[in-house]
Amino acid sequence: MMCGLTGTPGTGKSAIADELERRGYRVVRLNDLADQYLDSEDEDRDARVIDVDRMADEFVPVDGFIEGHFAHVIPCDRIVVLRCRPDELRKRLKRRAYSKGKIRENVEAEALDCILCETVDEYDPLHILELDTTSRDPGWCADQIEQFVKGEIPASFGQIDWSGYLEVK
Repeated sequence: MMCGLTGTPGTGKSAIADELERRGYRVVRLNDLADQYLDSEDEDRDARVIDVDRMADEFVPVDGFIEGHFAHVIPCDRIVVLRCRPDELRKRLKRRAYSKGKIRENVEAEALDCILCETVDEYDPLHILELDTTSRDPGWCADQIEQFVKGEIPASFGQIDWSGYLEVK
């Protein structure tokens, strides 16, 4: 079974993937593959543009987890969308020294459920788990993910609403 871990930058994908790896699971990190699929650099957005369609087409399935911002474009058996309350996400991204514009872009994407919406467009609802990582440690999150993959907890999404965090200018 292949399970994807996706979410806005800063939601905990890497930390949770590290925990799953410590537990003996195979983890493929899409960032390690991104350079192969680099299409261009977007200087205005301080972002690399990845050919995600080609990445998805060429991805060789694994028994384990795939982790990354684009994991939801890879055909997985199950997918977990990691979420983080926008005010906490802002703090996490500041600690990473993201630019103000990059922080704003990612906080807005999180408040608008962008990754969740893209995931729901691609996956059967019975294969999606939305998980709030805001005040949870990676061990607890990994426990929930393991239970989801084993079918011990049901798919669930759509209960988180952070639209109130959107900045009106």
